[in-house]
Amino acid sequence: MKKIILSLTLVAFLGLSLNSCKEAEEKTKDAVENAKGTSNDMADTVNEAFDQTVDEAKDALDTAKEAADKVVDEAKEELKKAEKAAKEATGEAKVKAEKAVEAAKANLEAAKKKADEFVGDAREDIKDAKENAEEAKNDAIDEAAKKMKGN
Repeated sequence: MKKIILSLTLVAFLGLSLNSCKEAEEKTKDAVENAKGTSNDMADTVNEAFDQTVDEAKDALDTAKEAADKVVDEAKEELKKAEKAAKEATGEAKVKAEKAVEAAKANLEAAKKKADEFVGDAREDIKDAKENAEEAKNDAIDEAAKKMKGN
């Protein structure tokens, strides 16, 4: 009788242990799935932030180009006005008007040069920002991977 009770106790204990192991395995699988989901969510957030940074940089470049184009257009308009005044002028006024045309041409060339420099600088800044954002994105993904391995 003692052996039967001990056997039944042992069978019950083994049954409980087996259930406990199954529950632990399920909880571990759930934890791994949750961690993967969290990691994927974080990667998505990092990618979205990166994309937003790139989009904002492109918008800034477009704005810089528009501003540069406006300055050049204004310089062209001033040159046209100076050329028109030079055609209509006579005598000493014509000499002054021709000098104004030359000054307007110089201003136009300077405006073009500055606009090109400005846009070039903006492109370089955007390139740097994009590289920095890409590096930050990769660092965040690497950090998340390290945390996943550590858990």
